[in-house]
Amino acid sequence: MWSRRQGRLRPMGCGVEELRRRRREREAALRKARREQQLVSKRLLRDDDQEEAGGGRVAAVLGEAELQQFLQLAQRGMEEKEKERALVSLRQGLQHPETQETFIRLESSMRTLVGLLTSNQALLQLEAARCLHELSHSEKPAVAEACLPATSYLLTYLSGHSSDFIELCLYTLGNLIVESEAVRRQLLPQGIIPALAACIQSPHVAVLEALGYALSQLLQAREAPEKIIPSVLGSTLPQHMLQLLQPGPKLSLGVAVEFAWCLHYIICSQVNNVLLITHGILSTLELLLLHLAEAVQRTEDAGLELLACPVLRCLSNLLTEAAVEAVGGQIQFGDERVVAALFILLQFFLRKQPSLLSEGLWLLNNLTAKSPSFCTSLLSLDLIEPLLQLLPVSNVVGILVLTVLCNVAEKGPAYCQKLWPGPLLSSLLDILAFSDTEVVDQSLELMQLLFRYRPQAAQAFLEQSGLQALEKHEVAQLQDRVHALRDIVLHG
Repeated sequence: MWSRRQGRLRPMGCGVEELRRRRREREAALRKARREQQLVSKRLLRDDDQEEAGGGRVAAVLGEAELQQFLQLAQRGMEEKEKERALVSLRQGLQHPETQETFIRLESSMRTLVGLLTSNQALLQLEAARCLHELSHSEKPAVAEACLPATSYLLTYLSGHSSDFIELCLYTLGNLIVESEAVRRQLLPQGIIPALAACIQSPHVAVLEALGYALSQLLQAREAPEKIIPSVLGSTLPQHMLQLLQPGPKLSLGVAVEFAWCLHYIICSQVNNVLLITHGILSTLELLLLHLAEAVQRTEDAGLELLACPVLRCLSNLLTEAAVEAVGGQIQFGDERVVAALFILLQFFLRKQPSLLSEGLWLLNNLTAKSPSFCTSLLSLDLIEPLLQLLPVSNVVGILVLTVLCNVAEKGPAYCQKLWPGPLLSSLLDILAFSDTEVVDQSLELMQLLFRYRPQAAQAFLEQSGLQALEKHEVAQLQDRVHALRDIVLHG
């Protein structure tokens, strides 16, 4: 994950500016990797009541003859109940990949299903939509392509009156959008973005959650930065998304999770983050972060980390953007409460979801990288020791902890005076026993900064057999850093 600059450095060539530049290069590489990670998934919405009515039986795989029979009954049955039962049997059969592939190969099958979807009988429409939903969940791209004739109708039905039907259409479109570029090419000129912008004003939480899912799928498309995100930013969607993320009694965790991921994908595209900033995204996310920290102190609800992850990523990426600096004179982001809230979340992650520690630490890194005030908060709130306690969790976490401490140390002598004396030096000596080169390298960088600004720490290091510990690291990658550190310890 971390990228190092190639080339050897002279023993005395590692000044503070050089250390800062190398660290920023590594951070840029990590940001790039983070932007390239996508969470593509599909959702399956099934009617539990109908599944239970079937006695929990697993439907059999349907062959061509059976598929044709059910389609004919659904189309030409004598009674509406008979037609509905035929579609229920078809839907249950379509839960099998084998049936799905047989269905799309069958001549006129999709045309018949679309005809039922557009009929004037609400129950048949709903069952036909459920059949399409089963097809949309297929892992076979050919199945998604076969659903193309239905997508225009699904889009039209987003303006309907039944919240259940709208929800089903949204999840089906979300599944198809992520799978098929052909589906996206068809839906964009037909107005999917204005349709989603209209849906976001729905009073129904289930519709909003489905909408957030469909939009997040659309925003992950390869062509999103060029063809989709500019239109989204030009619509009313961003303002409404930020409203739905406002802490308060109306905040829905499920809705907030979906739209936080939507904002994450928009931010990562770097299309126009200044616009989001002018809409107040930083203050909204800050309030949400404070709300999450308060919430995890009241409850151990396992769903809270699902929201914390995209919120932390949004803030982390925004704070590294030139967009923030471009309008920086107009932005007041954060105070000691943000740092305190972040540490509450870190403790929560440590207990419940250690994999998210790196997300919180990456935000702390970005907060402290350029801001002396956030470094001051870290020191004034006595958070260095809790930070050091995270060192053993993993190599990635250890590197991020040390990087944050480097941010503090590079601010100068006054900051290093607060770092030492204290538990920092003994922790760094312990790290020298590590076998992981990246962790040791980052600790050596921190020691270089600390010893330059706090010579007493260098003397303590010497007295505690620090040089002998250094000699154990004969890895070529560390030699320049080891020689430079030895020179500082011995000669100042």
